[in-house]
Amino acid sequence: MSTNRVFKRAKILATLGPATDSYEMIEQMIKSGVNGFRLNFSHGGYEERDPQIENIRKASQKIGKPVAILQDLQGPKIRLGDFDGVIEVKTGDIYTLVYDKPTEGDKELPVQYDLSKKMKVGERLYIFDGKVRSEVTKVEPGRLTIKIKNDGMVMQRKGINVPDTNFGGDVLTAKDVRDLEFGAVRDIDYVAMSFVQTAEDIVKLRELLKHHKSSAKVVAKIETQVAIRDENLEAIIKETDAVMVARGDLAVETSPEIVPIIQRKILKLAQKYGKVSIVATQMLASMQMSPEPTRAEVSDVANAVICGADCLMLSEETAVGRYPIEAISTMKRVIVYAQEHEPFAPVFYRAEDRSLQDAISSATVTLAHQLGAKAIICETKTGATAKSIASHRPSMPIVSVTADERVAQQLCLLYANKSFLRKENEQAGMEVANELVKFSLLDQGDIVVLVSGRQPGLAGGTDTIRVRVLE
Repeated sequence: MSTNRVFKRAKILATLGPATDSYEMIEQMIKSGVNGFRLNFSHGGYEERDPQIENIRKASQKIGKPVAILQDLQGPKIRLGDFDGVIEVKTGDIYTLVYDKPTEGDKELPVQYDLSKKMKVGERLYIFDGKVRSEVTKVEPGRLTIKIKNDGMVMQRKGINVPDTNFGGDVLTAKDVRDLEFGAVRDIDYVAMSFVQTAEDIVKLRELLKHHKSSAKVVAKIETQVAIRDENLEAIIKETDAVMVARGDLAVETSPEIVPIIQRKILKLAQKYGKVSIVATQMLASMQMSPEPTRAEVSDVANAVICGADCLMLSEETAVGRYPIEAISTMKRVIVYAQEHEPFAPVFYRAEDRSLQDAISSATVTLAHQLGAKAIICETKTGATAKSIASHRPSMPIVSVTADERVAQQLCLLYANKSFLRKENEQAGMEVANELVKFSLLDQGDIVVLVSGRQPGLAGGTDTIRVRVLE
């Protein structure tokens, strides 16, 4: 790319919320560096979603920059029910969680999920993001008795985490299924599954998407103790299309010191299997209230870039924060500085089942680096070739050219990718390259490496590497 053009390789996914829920804000967010929008289905109603999707696509088209839309399902997010006031609990107190019945006395608390069907005596139960810890001492139909392990306070509707509990494949709730049905007929590119435990959860979600004729890709959110077990983690990443390090609940379900190590492990596995990786939660949390990040947050963002993440996510920072645009701009600056001064060293190892596509992708990136190419031009039908190339973490942009609008949008979260939507023809890649010269994004004399198939539009037909000097 031209030296006067800043191109960030790690992408930015931003959450829409009350602070950014307008066309004007969405347009400004895209111009500031957002590559995708997260719609959090834990909050809000369906009446909000259609205008949000419409505004995203309208702004994207006006700016001429494709963006991805991610539907984030709530999953079995367990919460206390409604009750008055704040309850102060003490170490050793005994409480009973009651499902679907009126509570009686001071030592009973309502709960919105029947945990008695899932939990066993001795398993841990955390309330209010782990601020109150307890252990299950008795299980009865619709009732769970717990012993409090530390002093604290609980309030209505606070979340509950159960790190030792296996949901046995019941990760998709009735609400999730309704939300999936809603999203399947909307312009959704990714569906994120919360509290994934095993690869079977991903299979079930994919079957539901197929049933509803949705072409959305699946994102596995890693945020449970069960998911990070060796026998589950790699299988989940192999099965999914993308993986999210959901560090908030993951820290509560495990322990905070585990999260950085698991994050690095997930990023390596995602690269190994050519999956999109997303690092999420509290990346710039202080910018909800401050126009400047903490030094620790800047280091956190830079570390994710240096470790090779495809995409970084902003949550409350853009959903409810006072400084959403400043948060996006800050994240972009940190990404660009980190990638230029401490570039990610790609790990050129692949899964055991090496494919023709992967061999071509590896050769493409090696050739591009040896020649000092300014871009890799990738003609792709499904996006698979672009993802395979990106998994080798090239230092130059991947210019993906596709005739499929959904594919162009899905590739927006991919490392180093820049999507272009063009009709299928044998010269599509070079036509885009020449356009980039015209708009000073590439220069005359620049070398580009083109990857394509002899039959344009044929899925899995990538078999040709060409080198071109732009005129």
